[in-house]
Amino acid sequence: MRLNGSQILCETLIEQGVDTIFGYPGGAVLNIYDALYQYSDRIRHILTAHEQGAAHAADGYARATGKVGVCLATSGPGATNLVTGIATAYMDSIPMIAITGNVGVPLIGKDSFQEVYIAGITMPITKHNFVVNHVEDLADTVREAFRIAQSGRPGPVLIDIPKDVTAAMCEFENKPVESIEEVYDVSEDDLKRIAAEINAAECPVIYYGGGIISSHACQDLVALMHKADIPATGSMMSIGSVPPDDPLYLGMIGMHGKVSAGWAVDRADLLLSIGARFSDRVATNPNRFAPDARIIHIDIDAAEINKNMPADDFLVTDAKTFLSGVLPYVKEAKHTAWRAQIENWQKTLDYKPADAEDCLRPHQIIQICAELGGDDLIFVTDVGQHQMWAAQYCGRRHSRQFISSGGLGTMGFGYGAAMGTKFAQPDKPVIHITGDGSFHMNLNELCTSVTYGLPIVTVIMNNQVLGMVRQWQTMFYDKRYSATTLDRKTDYVKLAEAFGAQGFRCTTPAEFREVLAKALAHQGGPTVIECVIDRDERVLPMIAPGGDIRNIVAD
Repeated sequence: MRLNGSQILCETLIEQGVDTIFGYPGGAVLNIYDALYQYSDRIRHILTAHEQGAAHAADGYARATGKVGVCLATSGPGATNLVTGIATAYMDSIPMIAITGNVGVPLIGKDSFQEVYIAGITMPITKHNFVVNHVEDLADTVREAFRIAQSGRPGPVLIDIPKDVTAAMCEFENKPVESIEEVYDVSEDDLKRIAAEINAAECPVIYYGGGIISSHACQDLVALMHKADIPATGSMMSIGSVPPDDPLYLGMIGMHGKVSAGWAVDRADLLLSIGARFSDRVATNPNRFAPDARIIHIDIDAAEINKNMPADDFLVTDAKTFLSGVLPYVKEAKHTAWRAQIENWQKTLDYKPADAEDCLRPHQIIQICAELGGDDLIFVTDVGQHQMWAAQYCGRRHSRQFISSGGLGTMGFGYGAAMGTKFAQPDKPVIHITGDGSFHMNLNELCTSVTYGLPIVTVIMNNQVLGMVRQWQTMFYDKRYSATTLDRKTDYVKLAEAFGAQGFRCTTPAEFREVLAKALAHQGGPTVIECVIDRDERVLPMIAPGGDIRNIVAD
């Protein structure tokens, strides 16, 4: 059939299984939006308040489902407004397609109105990007973009389409979606060698990351842990991979992780890293991280091997291929003395904050959310102290229930991502945890949730400061609070009501419990709950940059 470029784009997106796209219109994408009008019965377009919100929503949609998220923006400022969202997805290996319009091919390179070289701008933050100069190439380019976004280590791909290409005509034929069959060169000898090292260890620890989730290997990980009796600790990106009450789960590792998990890694004789990259928030001092352990690194990306930490042995493969392959060669084991030592550290060293009744403490806020939201609750966070408190106390039992910007640390990520999550998982409660600093960055997306009737509950931990930066200023800068005291006069209840949402303010756990129950029961639209907390609340424990478990701050 003969179609124009915009219709071909819609047909190919549908072919690839896309049912939702987040975007904002403009001159260079008018033809695409005209086609979306025609295809509105098959593709749902969500109009956000800002292109950055669209990118974060596509990202949240992908994190909540494992599918590819899609966002759309016009040329020039529309395209550049996607950049932070694309970079966020890139740093956390999230499959996303960002589609941008551009000026017509004859106008490219002439500083035309709303023209930028978005392919060049995004080159460092995409797995690949395309500029489609001929309509005949459009369908196959879209297909290739989806393949790249999902294969190997996932990530974002950008497709830039000049306006005249969206109007040009050519023949189009639907094609079946090709399955992505990836074969990793993992031999039986490789698996037997790694298994032998696991079997010989007396004090082993597994350190796992987000690769466990993206490769659908959570059950395989738990199977290895229990067969070989190996305690395991995860990065923030892996929260939910292992149930929090599993006796072999040590909790989160890293700068704000469990003290006992840090000591277990420090004293381990074998550290098996699976789908993790030894970031500086985990291996805060690479020279003192797992100093006595033989390190085995399993990762899908060869570039991660020996990048941040030297590996004694490694395999380049995905987590599921490795775990399912190595399990038959791993022997049943018991590490009774090692487990007892770790249990002693858990009882004596792990930080346990005190509850309060007359004020709101952050850990209580998160625990009440987890309790009232239930096992299906999905936490979506912004970035800062509230993010770390949520990571520490959210208690998620399943993967894709904790959605947060890890590598880039994007303040303002949360609301757009919460929208994408809610569109992806409409039957599950979504609580957006944020701080007064992060919320002010993209609060405009509240109008989007009101428009679409999304029952997202936003919990603002309001301490009137930029909490995490202030905490560092307290600890490392002699309490010189430069530009971190906000004292903004925003009335969050009135703000919510002005947008058409409902708003509440709480100062005690009892008040918060009552209000949150009402908010979760309200299905007519979003709710904003302001929780007033003390500005001197700190995220503990904490390892200082360049430090290690021996100088952790835990009180």
